Amino acid sequence: MAAGLTVTVAPTMAATKVTIGTVNNGDMVRMQGLSEEFEKLHPHIDLDWVVLEENVLRQRLTTDIATNGGQFDVMTIGMYEAPIWGEKGWLTEMDQLPADYDLDDIFPSVLGGLSSEGKLYALPFYAESSMTFYRKDLFEASGLTMPDQPSWDQIKTFAEKLHKPDSEQYGICLRGKAGWGENMALVTTMANAFGARWFDENWKPEFTDPEWQQAISFYVDLLGNYGPPGASSNGFNENLALFNSGKCAMWVDATVAGAFLTDESQSKVADQIGFALAPEQVTAKGSGWLWSWALAIPVSSDAKAAAKTFVTWATSRDYSQLVEANYGVANVPPGTRASTYDNADYLAAAPFATRTLEALGRADPNDSTLKPSPYVGVQFAAIPEFQAIATQVGKLISGALAGAMSVDHALKASQSITLREMTRARYYAN
Repeated sequence: MAAGLTVTVAPTMAATKVTIGTVNNGDMVRMQGLSEEFEKLHPHIDLDWVVLEENVLRQRLTTDIATNGGQFDVMTIGMYEAPIWGEKGWLTEMDQLPADYDLDDIFPSVLGGLSSEGKLYALPFYAESSMTFYRKDLFEASGLTMPDQPSWDQIKTFAEKLHKPDSEQYGICLRGKAGWGENMALVTTMANAFGARWFDENWKPEFTDPEWQQAISFYVDLLGNYGPPGASSNGFNENLALFNSGKCAMWVDATVAGAFLTDESQSKVADQIGFALAPEQVTAKGSGWLWSWALAIPVSSDAKAAAKTFVTWATSRDYSQLVEANYGVANVPPGTRASTYDNADYLAAAPFATRTLEALGRADPNDSTLKPSPYVGVQFAAIPEFQAIATQVGKLISGALAGAMSVDHALKASQSITLREMTRARYYAN
């Protein structure tokens, strides 16, 4: 180096770290894998992933946001949390989106479920209702016919005929794992179908009413007699694995499972899957749920701009095209964009698509119970107290399923807990 020559080196700009909390469902695990493409486009953003089981994720995110902890820059939440947390001022409003994001392409019911007072607080990664999946080959061999929308009584009849535990073929698989978003999502839609509701018009719980007694007795009897061993420990992922391995004759769960059940690389029975609406009973109201897993940015994040860049990418049509290129068009995140269902290639490749769209169209969070109810929501009541209440009720219902207590005891305890919590929250006049 020549004497007196000074070389100035420009400082390297540090990457912005974005910490993402998400659930360990297949679509989110896929998103994590594809995020390498995002980091190539945005080398100044470093993604840090925290992928957790659903109940653990909900607990971690709820604690963090309520305490302004700031551990996460992106949170995977849904139609329950987004409007409540947004109204509390805990979430960043999703406004000023890129011009090519095409918000008008997203179904209004999905946007509405993630909004409060006309403000959008999360962008939908996928949306779902629930449906009945069944093995066409087993039905045909037994001379059975699945209706477009069966009753729960019909489901029980089918399960009894198809249950062959000695050969590890179980009549039905259903969620039994405790959790307000695990077993209680399925149980609440079943209760709706039996004519039950969480609260009457005066916010009094109704667990000791005949409709709940009938619904939960039916659930425990059905899954206890015709389900797999250890059903009280099974959630979405566990039942998906059971069905894909050929061990379930029927399964009532999220419509999003369709892509995994019909994927030959994952499912041993991919070419034998039939699709029907979620079962009704005395009513079809509230028999199929409405949910969206969505991405939100807490106000406590110190990387909001970078987080928003990621969230808009992960929920965009460009991301859907990336999934299509890597995994096939049938695996595009479902339920959010009209353009997905206008795509003839998608409809041809995804045999569950039209049934999914029908189920989503039927789900009405403003009219989900046979008798009038004061709350919004199909498989949940959109009030802040619901998460804590339903978590406790879910444990009791799971306990009844496992044989640890009677259905009557579980429901009486649910009534007592819910009445106590609603009284504490001052829902009742003195």
